[in-house]
Formats: sequence, structure tokens, C-alpha cells
Amino acid sequence: MSNIDLLWVIFASALVFLMQGGFLCLESGMTRSKNSINVAIKNLADFCLSTLVFWALGFGLMFGLSYQGWIGSDLFSIDFAKASPSLAVFFLFQVMFCGAAVTILSGIVAERMKFGAYLFVAVIVSGFLYPIAGHWSWAGLDGAGGSGWLADLGFVDFAGSTVVHSVGGWAGLALVLIIGPRLGRFDDGSDAQAITPSNMPTATLGALLLFIGWLGFNGGSTLVLDETVPSILINTVVGGCVGAMSAGGLRYAVNQRLDVDQFINGALGGLVAVTANCFAVSTGSSALIGLVGGMIVVFVSQILETLKIDDAVGAIPVHLGAGIWGTLATGLYGDLETLGTGLSRLEQIGAQGLGVLVYGIWTFGMAFLVFSAGNAVFRFRVTREEEIVGLNISEHGMQHESEMTTAERHSFASAG
Repeated sequence: MSNIDLLWVIFASALVFLMQGGFLCLESGMTRSKNSINVAIKNLADFCLSTLVFWALGFGLMFGLSYQGWIGSDLFSIDFAKASPSLAVFFLFQVMFCGAAVTILSGIVAERMKFGAYLFVAVIVSGFLYPIAGHWSWAGLDGAGGSGWLADLGFVDFAGSTVVHSVGGWAGLALVLIIGPRLGRFDDGSDAQAITPSNMPTATLGALLLFIGWLGFNGGSTLVLDETVPSILINTVVGGCVGAMSAGGLRYAVNQRLDVDQFINGALGGLVAVTANCFAVSTGSSALIGLVGGMIVVFVSQILETLKIDDAVGAIPVHLGAGIWGTLATGLYGDLETLGTGLSRLEQIGAQGLGVLVYGIWTFGMAFLVFSAGNAVFRFRVTREEEIVGLNISEHGMQHESEMTTAERHSFASAG
């Protein structure tokens, strides 16, 4: 890598890191204030822990010398002071992706899970589920170590609609099925009961930060600053904007009002959908992919409600639903020459479908088995009383100012 390429990937890494702040704002804004401190610290803690686990184990499993395309066998606990600058910068970029995959789970199970149990889940995803899955598609991106078996079959996922987003979504789905819905969400046996978000302006800020970070997510995945980067960035922006308009418009047609959280999640769904294919599709195709991605977010949200699956922030529709669509859309609309697999259109669609199926079976199946075992040993969910009082107090012994009684506020002000 040239110095300008190194600088570009470092800058892109910083943009992807900014997405952690986006997730924090989005999740804390879409949940209740009695859990906001817990939601916020999970986003910082899971990144810190995942970084250590990915450095010690995950990076090697994902990008080490490939054992028959299934798993990496070296690059564990690297001393980057002695490594090449290219490898160090590559690790920096990839550890940000790992952090994003883990953080997806945080919002799905917000407001009901023990902090320690969540950290256990973060270790499993960052050190086992995500890196092994990533090896199958992305082994050899660092310029060494062979290639993954799915990539050898022609599967393409440029920046991670499936490798990052669907993996996080599948793992989150398994986890939420194990711990169940929040109290009051489906308690009366009738329609789902809405739980009012605490701060939608903060959630909207989170969406904007994620949008900015996605420029690094997709643009940096070239790993070089070349002539393809501008079109990748434009396709990313177009996909996200059209996704917001399609999800918001669809909900407006039904409710005759703008559904703010669906508008937000539609934008994220459009971004997820173009992540796999933004390097190989036209601007018009990226708009179409974002359009469908936003609509899928709305439809999957309704399906989850019908099945009484409580995703606190709508991350499963965004990351899993739109991620599957974006992966398939790569085969449908990607320029075959740019994809470079040598497959026909029908064969490429088949390869993409195989990837979707394989990642679903691996991630959901293994996550459900490991998380179920963990839950049997160490109960993941807080008690009913702890959930009612809020995780700020029950897990951290802290209280958000908006939760204080009037007398407590006066006492606090006087003490100040």
C-alpha cells in the first residue's frame, strides 16, 4: 500500500469508529431513559472488549493462513510494532468492522439483559462467530493467507451486507429469542404495546452519525484510494437516502403521518442493502436497491411484531432483512465484469443465495446453541424487579436526571 492508500484507510477507519457513537445515540434515544446509561456503556464496553478479543484471536481466525478455506491458522496476538504498516492499518480497519457487528446485538436486546451476560455474548461474537464466518468470504484481503471457500465459489460481499450486518442480525435474533420480550410489550396477549422512546432527536443524530460513518465503511473497503471510491460513496449516499424515503413513505401511506423511527431505520436499511454491491452497480441500481431495502425494513418489522419478537430498536429488520436483500441484489444488479467471479448472471445469483443460506445456518445455529448454554449456566436476563426499576440503577447503581423525583431534583440543585 502506498502512503496515500494508508492514509485513506486510516481515515476510513476513523469514520467507521464514529459509527459506535451513532449506535450509542440511536439506541439510547430509542429506548427509555431508565436504561439509557446501560445502553450507552454497553456500546463503549463491547467495543473495548471486542478489540482485545479480535486482536488476540479473531483476526487470526479471519485473516490468518487459511486451512482449506475454512479457518485462519496464524496472525494471533500480533505485535504490530514489528509488523508492516500495511498489516497494521488493515487490522485497524477490520477491528472497526468487528465492533460494528457486535454492537448490532446491543440494540436488539436493550432494556432487559445483564451487563455481564452481554459482555459474554460480545466475546463469543468477536472471537468466534464473526471471524470464522468472515474467513469464508474475506480471507486473503490482506494480500496473503489464501482464500475462503465461499469466495472460491463466487460469493461476493464487498463491505459486509452479510459478513457484518446479517451476521450481527442472525446472532441478535437468536439472542432475543432466548431472553424474550420486554415486560409490557406483549403482556396482554393482544396487539403489541408501543414503548415510547426517550429522545428521538438523539436517535436521529445517531442515524446521521451512522450515515457519515458508512462513507468509511464502504469507501474504505477498497483498501486503496482509487478511481472507484467516488462512485462507491455516491451509491452509498443514494441508497441510504432512497431507503429513508421508501420506508417513511410506506408508513405515511398507511398511517397518514411520518413514522420517525421507520424513516430512520429505512435510511439504515438502504445503507445496509448497498453495502455488498456499491462497487459494482450503477447509481440507478443503487437507488432501486435502497428503495427495496427501506421497504423490507417496514415489512420485517411487522413480521417481528406478529411473531411477538421484541427488537428494541428495529435492528433485525435493518441489518438482517436489508442485509439479505443487498446480498442477493449483488447477483441481480452487479456488473458481472466488475464482480470478477467468471459466473453467469444466474450462477452469480445462486452463489449469493448460497452465501445467505450458509451464513444463516452457521450464525443463527451456533449463536442459539452457545447462548442457550450460557443462559443455562448464567441467567442472561435481569429479574422482573430489576427490569421495572431500570438497568441504570439495577446494573450500575446510577440514575438518569430525567428519572429523579421533584424532591430529588430540588435536593440535587441545592447541593450544587
